[in-house]
Amino acid sequence: MKIKALLFDMDGLVLDTEKLYTRFWQEAAGALGFPMTKEQALGMRSLNRGAGADKLKSYFGDSVDYDAVRKKRIELMDAFVAANGVSLKPGIHELLIFAKEQGIKTAITTSSPMERTRCYLSQVGLVDAFDELVSGYMVEKGKPEPDIYLYAAKILGGKPCECMVLEDSPAGILAAHRAGCIPVMIPDQDEPDEATKKLLFACVDRLDLVSELLS
Repeated sequence: MKIKALLFDMDGLVLDTEKLYTRFWQEAAGALGFPMTKEQALGMRSLNRGAGADKLKSYFGDSVDYDAVRKKRIELMDAFVAANGVSLKPGIHELLIFAKEQGIKTAITTSSPMERTRCYLSQVGLVDAFDELVSGYMVEKGKPEPDIYLYAAKILGGKPCECMVLEDSPAGILAAHRAGCIPVMIPDQDEPDEATKKLLFACVDRLDLVSELLS
């Protein structure tokens, strides 16, 4: 079936920001007395509030306050981005040009709030580069539930099976699979585990290589 839409995660996929989430989850948890490993921080990627709270409690027990740790993480990361800005992952411009030439619609589908999404994309000149910007805050349940991808497919006028989802996190790939989309992983900080590999249509190293899957 012809792909009619590309649905892009943002952090760690379009923007080289996922490493900042990893860093500042660790720093925020540590500041509140819960030493967090890098592997544990990676486990927090793209999770909605409920899943994130459950994950944090699985690490540190019921005494950990998810909202307090998340608030601290946001504070630390916002300060860093304000001072240093954000940068792009390689291949995004080439893929967006290819999609436009082929008449393939595009959307950002991110767990981040819309205000932050617009702010970050504005910094790199991409806020108007996509047909739609979709935030997890616009749907009932965030990743790894399928809501965001079902909603994005609907507003772009396509069926989920006609939408290719580009993700760097296991939670995002699971959400895409549950939505009935075509999941493609572009790994960022680690390679997909065996459970994630079973859900993938493909795994490529850079965004510009996605065009080969669409030709």
